[in-house]
Amino acid sequence: MTAPHNPLGIHAGVWVGDWSPASARYAIEQSAAAGFDLIEIPAVSSDADHDVSDPGVTLALLRDHGLDAVVSLALGRGEDINTTDAHASARGERRLLQAVAFAHSLGAPYVGGVLYSMMGKYDLAPSAQARDNSLAVLGRVARVAAESGIELGLEYVNRYESNLLNTAAKTVQFIHDLAAPNVVLHLDTFHANLEEPDQATAVRDAGPLLGYIHAAENHRGGLGTGSIDWPGLFRQLALSDYRGPITFESFSGVVQPPAVATDIGLWRDLWTDPHDLARQAHTFLTAQLAAAHAAVPALASA
Repeated sequence: MTAPHNPLGIHAGVWVGDWSPASARYAIEQSAAAGFDLIEIPAVSSDADHDVSDPGVTLALLRDHGLDAVVSLALGRGEDINTTDAHASARGERRLLQAVAFAHSLGAPYVGGVLYSMMGKYDLAPSAQARDNSLAVLGRVARVAAESGIELGLEYVNRYESNLLNTAAKTVQFIHDLAAPNVVLHLDTFHANLEEPDQATAVRDAGPLLGYIHAAENHRGGLGTGSIDWPGLFRQLALSDYRGPITFESFSGVVQPPAVATDIGLWRDLWTDPHDLARQAHTFLTAQLAAAHAAVPALASA
């Protein structure tokens, strides 16, 4: 049997720490050279005070190198929508709509990430009112995204980075409550490693809502060099007939600027050469997909 082809992606943060024209060119060129099908680009805000690549430049580069793109975003503390603070919520809604507009300008069909709350440790559990506000905001944003054929992906994260969505099961319930047909579940193996019994359980709990995967090692270094049960994950993906994107995500202070490194806790560098890292990740993901697909007929008949 021929294995189904999942689009393989790479996060732009493997290559660059901003989205200037030079960075956009470098990240897109290197992603294509490493064999990936798509690049995940952090959402560029129109409020940014640094030089950013014009969407038209990015779009031309994507076309020239045969790459697709998706867009990602994590809301900050001052733009939380998991709140009863109307001002913060309005800023968050504006930021989400900017991300959708950015994706539309690139022809990107997906905006994923921590879209439902700020990414940061909370002091208290979420209130029902804060959760309801998140649902209301996302409902409005989802309707705008749908007009451009864009899906939203809700990436649940660990307990230290959100108090709202920490497991696939909780995210499924949230998406059901949201009742927007263009919202899917975004699974990140780094976060699932902290919160789920195992990766396969996360896939089963996500069910048909699973729409996007971040492949990240437990220490965020090279794939296969940590404790993630990759064979178990990929066997379950094959059994579930998952056909969506699988995107490699890893960060290093060698690439990311100090402010970003501090924000996401890059207290040590697990790699220094993004080229070797990216090539290894592509080889690893391809091999895991092939092995899992080859094993599925035997598993199904066992």
